[in-house]
Amino acid sequence: MLACAAMACGTREQATAPHDRLDSIAREYVKLGLSIGQFDGDFVDAYYGPDSLRPAKTDTSHFPKETFLQRAAALKKALAALATGNEQDTLAHRAEWLTAQLTAFERRIHLFSGTFVAFDAESKDLFDAVAPVYDEKHFQDLIARLDHLLPGQGPIPARYQQLANHFLIPQDKIDTVFTTAIAEARRRTLAHYALPAGEDFKLEYVHDKPWSGYNWYKGNYKSVIQINVSQPIYIERAIDLACHEGYPGHHVYNALLEKNLFRDKGWTEISLYPLFSPQSLIAEGSANYGISMAFPGNEQQDFCKKVLMPLAGLDTTMAGAYFEALTIRSALNYARNEVARGLLDHGMSEQEAKRWLTDYCLLPEKGASDYLRFIRKYRSYVINYNYGQDIIKKYIESQGGSAADPAKRWALFQALLSNENKAGDLIRK
Repeated sequence: MLACAAMACGTREQATAPHDRLDSIAREYVKLGLSIGQFDGDFVDAYYGPDSLRPAKTDTSHFPKETFLQRAAALKKALAALATGNEQDTLAHRAEWLTAQLTAFERRIHLFSGTFVAFDAESKDLFDAVAPVYDEKHFQDLIARLDHLLPGQGPIPARYQQLANHFLIPQDKIDTVFTTAIAEARRRTLAHYALPAGEDFKLEYVHDKPWSGYNWYKGNYKSVIQINVSQPIYIERAIDLACHEGYPGHHVYNALLEKNLFRDKGWTEISLYPLFSPQSLIAEGSANYGISMAFPGNEQQDFCKKVLMPLAGLDTTMAGAYFEALTIRSALNYARNEVARGLLDHGMSEQEAKRWLTDYCLLPEKGASDYLRFIRKYRSYVINYNYGQDIIKKYIESQGGSAADPAKRWALFQALLSNENKAGDLIRK
């Protein structure tokens, strides 16, 4: 009996020891991320883990680049040894995810220190993905398809803007429209998912930001969703942002990760969300894809016409043409990547960048200026929205999650939002 007990104890130690080592590495990963965040104010997007892992206040006048790089390299080395010595799928996958996150740490440390690489190399290290490249003719051909849709004569961007202005939400109607859109997005999401008890959000309106919306996840299944009202907001953006920032987008993604991985499994690493990391491609891509999850087919257009436009006091007469134009405009979003690539790699002038943003992205002057601010601040992060969405879409559909089988589609999406994934995982499957 004693021999059997000893053997059983030894087996348990062998089984748990790798997980214990990985948990220890995960805590050091969090400590490192929070330490970097003391210097780089954009590094940590959210943290809801134990206060014991927070670093003591430090002098931030000197950035300890080499020390941080050495700590990241040491953690990657420990993860490599752990993965080599263990064949458990869950442990190996978790170690691989942490390694990719730490590669992003290293790249961001270099960026923060003023050391740059090519746009595609940067996005690969930060987000585990390289977006496809399109030449100007690709966007010219897409723009030409708008010609027969838009009323009037003359340059297409001006005609598009004239049509879009019919669907600009008046400032005094923004809150009514957004609260209605978020409530509907939440209702549709809850029809498929049982979210953690107590999940909730606070909606705020802010000014003079380079982004149109932001979700600040606070932990305990709570978010602050901010809408930038300094930018013109068109009717479809109410649903876009309601889904992207809220349901089934960022708020749901973070809440499911917190519940399923941090609370239920004790995976400390997930309590830290580093903005410049592979996690962001999944976050942004799934948030954009979530729009068509909650409002498939023509349901966004129908809800806008029947509910949101009347609330905003907008005429629905030209809504059909507008939403057809929006479909083409969505494909034009890859032009944003080319502007960022051009600015950061090839010396594209600001004037040329604005031309691309107005002519191909169909942004108004204010929107183009704000997006240039976004690129300067967030750099290759721009690929997470369009290419990230396409990666998520292709993955879900390749697994059988078509619009014809919404139940399976929602189930696959929930599994995606509830686990540690990166672009490479989805592309390989």
